Amino acid sequence: MKAFFGSMTGRVFLILLLGIVASAALTQWLAVGERVRALERYRDFHALERAEQLITTADVLPEASRPTYLRMATRGTVKLQATDMPWAAATLPPTEFSATLQQRLGDGYRLAPLAEHPAVCDLPRKSSNIFAPSQWRGTCETMNVRLHDGQVLKLSVLPPRAPPPSGHSELLAILPFLVCIAALAYLVTRMTVRPLKRLAQAAKDLGNDINHAPVVLSGAVEIRQASAAFNAMQARIRQHIMQRTQMLAAITHDLQTPLTRLRLRLEKVGDQELQQRLIEDLSAMQQMVKEGLDLARSMDTTETMQALDLDALLDSVCSDATDGGQSVELRGRAAMALMGRPMAIRRCLVNLIDNAVKYGHYANVTVERMVGAARIRIRDGGPGIDPDQMARVFEPFYRIETSRSRESGGTGLGLTIARNIAEQHGANVMLANHADGGLEVTLIVPEYYAGA
Repeated sequence: MKAFFGSMTGRVFLILLLGIVASAALTQWLAVGERVRALERYRDFHALERAEQLITTADVLPEASRPTYLRMATRGTVKLQATDMPWAAATLPPTEFSATLQQRLGDGYRLAPLAEHPAVCDLPRKSSNIFAPSQWRGTCETMNVRLHDGQVLKLSVLPPRAPPPSGHSELLAILPFLVCIAALAYLVTRMTVRPLKRLAQAAKDLGNDINHAPVVLSGAVEIRQASAAFNAMQARIRQHIMQRTQMLAAITHDLQTPLTRLRLRLEKVGDQELQQRLIEDLSAMQQMVKEGLDLARSMDTTETMQALDLDALLDSVCSDATDGGQSVELRGRAAMALMGRPMAIRRCLVNLIDNAVKYGHYANVTVERMVGAARIRIRDGGPGIDPDQMARVFEPFYRIETSRSRESGGTGLGLTIARNIAEQHGANVMLANHADGGLEVTLIVPEYYAGA
């Protein structure tokens, strides 16, 4: 769940969902507020009609019949009852309700609003609607009424009775609405983010294979424009890499012929010491040319990708190294397949093992299975590398002029070639100095899924 809301899809979905729910809640709040105000106006009008009816009826009844009538007039929320309070001039200004009622009754009646506030006016009201106000905001007051014959009665206008419970929760009633909103937000999110995911996958495929098929132009105009620009970028990168690879391969290949002629001519040099030095320099140049060709091949992505058994490949590479006199030991099993170019992956592993043996005298290779990947660790017995030079050793022709010196051979291209190949296969190469001494190279390769 955390990964989902951390993705673009989850964030857009959450923003859309919250926005729609907030808009719906605001609309519901405004609608409920307007409905409550309409109910209050209707209730005040009804109370006005009821109060006028009670007062005029009590006024026309004989004084002897009024007690019986008043007992019946106290059963509703608009109550008219007898009071022992003597009539007095009003100490409170007329309210809107009392002024309107006075106007309807005429000058023969007198109304005096009382400071007495019914306790029921302040009681919270239960409602199944979460947007409804918690208290009655309509008319709720008491006043004295003096009839034509001088008798004083007390008129009370109270809030209407609360409706009976509906038997179901309002949240349960709006649950289908929320589910529909969530489904709509998710569909809109998928429709919006899907083209971005396609472009992201295309960028990933481009990093693994520059010759990957271009992105299909589909969707909205903006998405088609972005896809077309991406395809044009891929074509330019492919052409640039091809030209650079061809140039490097051509230069290194053409150097082979004059270097071979030089070696033949050096055989005629009479000074043995000078001849030996020149031959050593020439051998170093030929090694540089050879590794230059290997670097060009490491950038070549024309080899067919296929599923490879990682354990079998490691066993073959380590066995060949042991047969060649190198001290190499293999431990562990990954029991997984990877998708790659066989010759390129083999060249990557050979370079890493040769580098360990050349500068650390031996290579202990350990492979272990991880979730969705395999981790290959190659440890040597050398002095390690200074932390500030960890990143620079991957640069072409960069050499550390310490114990890993030119005397041990090499041109500084081994790790560059290995990293190029690893990145083309979605793998990662990391260096670390081991606590007990020696350098440890870690290669993490992703697992191949047949259904992927």
